[in-house]
Amino acid sequence: MFLDDGYAATSLDKVAVEAGYSKGAVYSNFSGKEELCLAVLDSLHERQVEGVVSAFSGEGDLDSRIDAFARWARANVGRPRAMALEVELAVAARHSAYVAEELRRRHREIRTATAGLIRAVVEGEGLRLSYSYEEAATVLLSLGVGLGALRSIDYEVDVELFGTAMRALLAGATRPQDD
Repeated sequence: MFLDDGYAATSLDKVAVEAGYSKGAVYSNFSGKEELCLAVLDSLHERQVEGVVSAFSGEGDLDSRIDAFARWARANVGRPRAMALEVELAVAARHSAYVAEELRRRHREIRTATAGLIRAVVEGEGLRLSYSYEEAATVLLSLGVGLGALRSIDYEVDVELFGTAMRALLAGATRPQDD
């Protein structure tokens, strides 16, 4: 319902009716609408992380795995309803310290996981970056959020830029013996 109707228009009463539960049953699992929406976003983020990990866990050289990621991004980045929900909840965070902290915590976890994946891929290729894995993760996540927002408005926005950006980030990478 959050994806179809948005955060503001979705009530716990509606969720309970749609799910076939009482409002009390919904409250027994979630403290309120904010926590339930965060759980929906967690599920969406989990699927995105799984897709990215899958793209980079495939066979082939680094270039072919970047291509696999670009194909995944084309199919999955910038889905309008998911992006709108995340933005709508972020706007609500302006008035809720709880939501602001939960979003901040979740985004830091995603950034840390992304940095770990970048580390595994880069080191697996025998490369070294001239900047931190956390910085690389921040750049790629920022690009993802920006491209996702643009693509949710205009589906013709080219998310192949992800692959281009990854290759640019890796252009300065060195092999330890090259140092």
